[in-house]
Amino acid sequence: MKLEVGTTVEIQRSDGRIHSASVSGVDFVGQNVTVEWFEFGETKGKEINLDQVYSLNPQFNPKAAKTSKRQSLPHHGGGGGGIPTRKEAINSPSVSRPARNLRSKSMVPTAQQQQHSGAVKNSRAYSRKQDSVEDSDETAIMSKPMEKENKKPAPGVAKSRRSNCVKEVERLKQNRENRRARQSEVKKEQEQIKSELDPSNPNWQFLKMILDYQATMGELQHIGLNDPIIDHQICVCVRKRPLNKKENAKKDIDIVAGADKQTTIVHECKLKVDLTKYLDNHKFRFDYSFDETATNEIVYRYTAKPLVDSIFNQGMATCFAYGQTGSGKTHTMGGDFTQGKQQDSSKGIYCLAANDIFKLQKTKYKSLDLIVSASFFEIYSGKIFDLLNKRKKLQVLEDGKAQVQIPNLNETTVHNVNDVMKLLDQGMKTRTSGTTSANQNSSRSHAIFQMILRKRGHGKDGSMGSLHGKFSLIDLAGNERGADTMSSDRQTRLEGAEINKSLLALKECIRALGKKGAHLPFRASKLTQVLRDSFIGGNAKTCMIAMISPGLSCVEHTLNTLRYADRAKELGPDGRGGKKKKRIIHLDDDDEEYSEEEEDEGEESEEGVNDDETNERPLSHSNSHYRNAELAMLCTKSDQNRDGSDDLYNFHEAVSLLIETEEQVIDEHRSSMEENFSLLEEEKKLLDRVENDVDCDLEEYVHRLDMILMEKIEKFTTLREKVSQFKQQLFEEEKASKNVRKLPFV
Repeated sequence: MKLEVGTTVEIQRSDGRIHSASVSGVDFVGQNVTVEWFEFGETKGKEINLDQVYSLNPQFNPKAAKTSKRQSLPHHGGGGGGIPTRKEAINSPSVSRPARNLRSKSMVPTAQQQQHSGAVKNSRAYSRKQDSVEDSDETAIMSKPMEKENKKPAPGVAKSRRSNCVKEVERLKQNRENRRARQSEVKKEQEQIKSELDPSNPNWQFLKMILDYQATMGELQHIGLNDPIIDHQICVCVRKRPLNKKENAKKDIDIVAGADKQTTIVHECKLKVDLTKYLDNHKFRFDYSFDETATNEIVYRYTAKPLVDSIFNQGMATCFAYGQTGSGKTHTMGGDFTQGKQQDSSKGIYCLAANDIFKLQKTKYKSLDLIVSASFFEIYSGKIFDLLNKRKKLQVLEDGKAQVQIPNLNETTVHNVNDVMKLLDQGMKTRTSGTTSANQNSSRSHAIFQMILRKRGHGKDGSMGSLHGKFSLIDLAGNERGADTMSSDRQTRLEGAEINKSLLALKECIRALGKKGAHLPFRASKLTQVLRDSFIGGNAKTCMIAMISPGLSCVEHTLNTLRYADRAKELGPDGRGGKKKKRIIHLDDDDEEYSEEEEDEGEESEEGVNDDETNERPLSHSNSHYRNAELAMLCTKSDQNRDGSDDLYNFHEAVSLLIETEEQVIDEHRSSMEENFSLLEEEKKLLDRVENDVDCDLEEYVHRLDMILMEKIEKFTTLREKVSQFKQQLFEEEKASKNVRKLPFV
């Protein structure tokens, strides 16, 4: 018989019971049979090895059927001619049984037949008796092994069952043990590495990856005093500060490395979807890359010092310190902080530049008879304040020659470095600062210190002469955003908006200076408007020092700072560009020497156009429908305006209108108070006359009082209209700020 679905077979349960069940599935490949039966009102099932089914149901075993056929063929085919036994006769197909109940009444036996029939009956009885004896013996012989088989399963069956069930369990157990062994080895290795680095540092894995990556870079190169100084019209460099006490206390790790004297690498630590840690390494190339070992003197030697000589040749030099709050801008420009806000100005770029200016004035350019003066002011929230005149508010105007002028700005004549240090100390004490998440003493304004060379004039000390050259040293405000700009109160939000707008405009002005002919959007912010003369003309030179923090917690701001500096000059990480001649400056104590060499440089050619009108090229008509076309150009080029929306422009425009309206309201209020004060004085006199003078003309009194009241009403109505307009601008700014999630990367 064939074992197939629906066949009833005998099975043996785990408790030894044997009962019938129906086959529901047969897997000859896996040597398994699935059976089902009905018990206690529910259907149950089980998977049994095929050998066990064959042991209890031999009729389904194809091997047993073939064996029985082989044993039966010689017995039936033999030529012995003997009479088969009753059992063989019954089982043999060649021996036909006599049909029952077929005897007819006509078939009457004869006497011989009856006699022969009796003999046959006796013979059959004897044969039947012999067969029963043989059957009983055969049954007794066969019953013993069957009992043994029922008592104990065949060893092949148990072995097969173990191979499918127990073997799978053993395989899983072995895999688990191997996996645990590997995990234990990895954990031991990690613990060893962790103990070698810093056991208490939660970012030790990132630190290990950073160290492994830096090991492949070879020996790191540092800028020293013997490296050549290249003469650039636009010099962009980066300076990395060391980890401070706060970062060391938090176990912050250093993620910034200088591959060489021009390349800076930022190791951004990231997590994959499966929480696997990995590094995303960003490479940036600049003119110079200063690490944490560089002092202010080394930074000054390669950045601002080459610009000092240009102002004696009627040039305009500008040096910026740009970066995140707390990255070291004020330290680089102003000097070291000793106690709290106390700053040692002698070690900053301000004083180092002043020292060289006075040295050249008295030696190399003594014949020019130039007077050195200085001014110090700040730009805070779109307003200009004189730091040398008790933070007096100033205005930026353009004269008839389209030259930017700052009336009433205090310009003090200086004769030596000590005079400069006094002015710096005076201005630093009154500079606007605030507390942010990055720094407790954060500079929230752009501080601009200008050293001006003028020809000797008609003033008492030789001042008031014509302008010969100017060196602007600028400590820019922090470029931080996020919680310190978009999620704080309105005042902080306005500060952040003005800072970012001015930095966007500054970047575009520097790029326009390098491209020689691009439009100069200096009217987009107060900062670029004040520095307009530093971006035009062939003698304008600019140096930007990008300050970065090395900690893992500052990685976003560090990348934003480096991207901003990279866009200002766009050298590229590999420094690809055409070959051009570079001027190398050889500095010594007395003079400067220049030499030229051919070297790869990604900078555009400085030859060609030198007129001032080149950068005054008008804007395209695409921005003509905006109120401030230059501001619209900045917002269009920013990364946050990829979808083409005007949300960023609307926000900056709302902030600009709010600041303008604020100034108008303040001016109107001041004017109203002054006029009201004069009217009050007149009212007082008028009241005294009508009370004390018996000959007072009442008609004149009433007429004059009516005129005074009309003037007051008109003045108060105008003031109230300005206040209402100011309230509307506050609402518009609040509405526009909600459409901008964060300010653009600058």
